[in-house]
Amino acid sequence: MNSATRSYATYGAPRTRRAPRTLITLVAIALTVLAVGLLVTQVQKVAREPGLPLRDSSVIRSQAAAKHLDPALIAAVIYAESKFQPRTSSAGALGLMQILPATADFIAGKSGGVRFTTADLATPAINLAYGSWYLRYLLDHYSGREIPAVAAYNAGLGNVDGWLARAPGARLRVSAIPFPETQAYVERVLAAQRQYRATYPHQLGISQP
Repeated sequence: MNSATRSYATYGAPRTRRAPRTLITLVAIALTVLAVGLLVTQVQKVAREPGLPLRDSSVIRSQAAAKHLDPALIAAVIYAESKFQPRTSSAGALGLMQILPATADFIAGKSGGVRFTTADLATPAINLAYGSWYLRYLLDHYSGREIPAVAAYNAGLGNVDGWLARAPGARLRVSAIPFPETQAYVERVLAAQRQYRATYPHQLGISQP
């Protein structure tokens, strides 16, 4: 064994021989971290989307501004009604905000929709405009109180007016709603409203404190 061979055997190869291998290792680690980061982002997006979907955010913002509504409330009602999947219910309610034809006719008469037809409710922009108008109408009817307004969206004005007439101080608590379906509906909408405000402030045009 000559001196050079003995030196390599004793101390290993010179550092200059290891540099390329170190560089490759660092690049591999960086690429792995990047790939994991992208994967986590995609998983979070997929996990969030089915649980709290959002579509037509520009229309929601526009209707919220025009009707002086919380855009998160509009989104929450859509979520509770259809989860942003337009459909026709067994009761005949239509579209994103699940509007009954009779209710739509009432809205059209009050809002000047002289050319309205029931088929128009299949158009998301019209459905959102009518549903938002009705939300504003219910809020005005109940002096801005969200609980009776949301309850009436589900159970109807007549039922909620009757509950309020029997409620202490004419204040309706969620726990006092006698229809289990409507009680669960109000709870779902109010919870979703908070979640939409926290999750989609930019998309809904909500200013954060």
